[in-house]
Amino acid sequence: MKWLGGGAAMLLLKGKAILSLLKIGKIAAPLISMMISIWAYALIYPWGFAVGFVLLLLVHELGHVIAAKQKGLPVSAPLFIPFVGALIAMKRQPLDAESEAYIAFGGPILGSIGAVAVFVAAYYTDSPLLYSLAYIGLLLNLLNLLPIHPLDGGRIAVAVTRWLWLVGLVGGLAVILYLQSILFFIIWALFAYDLYKKFIKQRKKGQGNTLSSVSKGFLIPVEHLKDVGYMIPGPDHRRDLPFTTYSDLNRQQHVKVNWDTLDYNGTAVLTQQAIISKVRITRLEHVTLENGLHLRMHLEILYTPFDNDKYYDVPANTRWKYGAAYFLLAGFLAGMMYLVHLVGNVNL
Repeated sequence: MKWLGGGAAMLLLKGKAILSLLKIGKIAAPLISMMISIWAYALIYPWGFAVGFVLLLLVHELGHVIAAKQKGLPVSAPLFIPFVGALIAMKRQPLDAESEAYIAFGGPILGSIGAVAVFVAAYYTDSPLLYSLAYIGLLLNLLNLLPIHPLDGGRIAVAVTRWLWLVGLVGGLAVILYLQSILFFIIWALFAYDLYKKFIKQRKKGQGNTLSSVSKGFLIPVEHLKDVGYMIPGPDHRRDLPFTTYSDLNRQQHVKVNWDTLDYNGTAVLTQQAIISKVRITRLEHVTLENGLHLRMHLEILYTPFDNDKYYDVPANTRWKYGAAYFLLAGFLAGMMYLVHLVGNVNL
C-alpha cells in the first residue's frame, strides 16, 4: 500500500508539469498515458489487475469531468501517470465553494459505483482478481475523501465546513502511519503549511504581502513598422506596460495590456481573481513568419490573489445536504471494504 500514498503525493506535486509534457492531443494523450500506465502496473501485478485498476481510475476521473460539464466548466481529458494515478486539468476555476464541492463529489461517487459494480461481478464469478480490484477501488475513493486540500474531501469541505480541514490534519497522520509513505507525509505537510499561511500568517501580515506572478506570451506583427523605418525593440528591451483589468459575467478575470508605440493591444486571462500591481516585459524575441517579422513578447503579471470570502457563502441547507452526503459516502465505502474483506477474503 505504500505506493498509494506516494502516488497521491506525486499526483498533486508533479501532475501539472507532467500534463504539460504530454499535451500531444485531446484523445492521443489520454490513450497513450492509459497504455503506458497499464504496461507499468503489469510489470508488478497481473495484466488483468493492471487493466482493471486503470479503468477504475478512469471511472473516477470521468465523474469529475461529468460534474464539471454540468457546472459549465471546461476540463481536460483524464491523463494517467504510472504509479501515481490520474488527473484532469480545470481550464477555469469554479465560481463558488458549492460548485467546487459538486465537482469534487463527482469522482468518488462515480468511482464508488464502478467499484461496487466490480464487487457484484466478483460475487457472481467468485473471482479473486475482481475482489481485489473492488477492494482497491473502494479504498482509493475513500482516501480521496480525506478532508485534505486538494484531495476531493478537502474540496468538499469548503461547502460543508472548513473545520473539516482540522479533521484532515489528524486523519492524515493516521493515514501516514497506515501507508508508511514519506511522500504522503509531504503532501500532508504542505496542506498543514497552507492552512498556517491562510489562517495565521496572512492574518498577521495582511494579504498585501502575498505578491505572486504569472507569465504570458503575445505575438505582435511588426513588419509594417519595419517597412516605414521604425526601430524594432531588441531582446534586451524592458519596460512596464499600461493595463486595464476586468471580469466578465462568469467572473473570469482579464488583463488588457497596451503598447502604444507598436499600436498593439493584447488580453491575458487569469485563472483566479486578483489585484494587479504591474505588467512588465521580461523578454522579446524576433520571429520571422510567412507574413513577415513578429515580436514574441513575454510578460510577467504581478498580482495579489484576491481571497473573496463570499466564495465560501453556501446556504445552510446546502451545507447540511453536502455534509450528510459526505459522511454517508465515506461510511458506505468503509462498510463496503469490510464486506469485500469478509466475502472475498481481501485485505491489501
